[in-house]
Amino acid sequence: MTGGIFLDVDGTLLSFRTHEIPASALDALTRAHRRGVRLFIATGRAVGDLLPLEAIPYDGVVGLNGADCRLRDGRVVVKHPVPREDFERALALSDELDFPVGVELDEGIFVNRVTPVVRELAELVAHPVPEVTDLRALFGRTTCCQICFYLDPELERRVMAQLPALVSSRWCPLFVDVNLRGIDKATGLREMAAHFGLEVSETMAFGDGGNDAPMLRAAGIGVAMGNGCEEALQAADYVTSSVDDDGILRALEHFGVI
Repeated sequence: MTGGIFLDVDGTLLSFRTHEIPASALDALTRAHRRGVRLFIATGRAVGDLLPLEAIPYDGVVGLNGADCRLRDGRVVVKHPVPREDFERALALSDELDFPVGVELDEGIFVNRVTPVVRELAELVAHPVPEVTDLRALFGRTTCCQICFYLDPELERRVMAQLPALVSSRWCPLFVDVNLRGIDKATGLREMAAHFGLEVSETMAFGDGGNDAPMLRAAGIGVAMGNGCEEALQAADYVTSSVDDDGILRALEHFGVI
């Protein structure tokens, strides 16, 4: 029995080609919700960055890779902020090793510098180029649950070795999301399921990126999109077709959810 479905956004719900939800996915999820299945968005995005998903009748959001879990009406289930001392160390490494850092908030993504990589990522996800901001001042005015490093995997290993209290996850070669160590989409799935009185065994999760792999392993049924990376494909119980080829619809039909 499936009581709750957890859905990644980019590459799972939203096509990188059209930047829209396939009509088949929206219809399938709406039908599942009408049958009493809870729907949750599980994303590296901030909760305030979900406007393209408004038509989906979701019940809650596992935002910022599990660091910011909220109900649809905005009420907080749990937050896991980045400690100030780790944020300061990250900024020092950014200056030392010359890579941009971003802070991801409901109001948008803010960076300490704009480079071609920052612009390329914004274009990939159909977002405006992030605003250059004094990140220290911004961090002091808000609760920051996720920072972003724009760097390649080799530099990522060097940087993260100096930030033992934090953990990185990647769904795109251009950058990594960085959160408090021990927090990921799997912990968010468990915390949200507990809030709604669901057993983890009653959950299904969909994803395509490396940051989805923990959630796919944790869920009762983990479904990787056909366009997924190798890490997601290996973590899944089942591989469906791609986001552009009705992958969500086909999986929900395969498992008898709709």
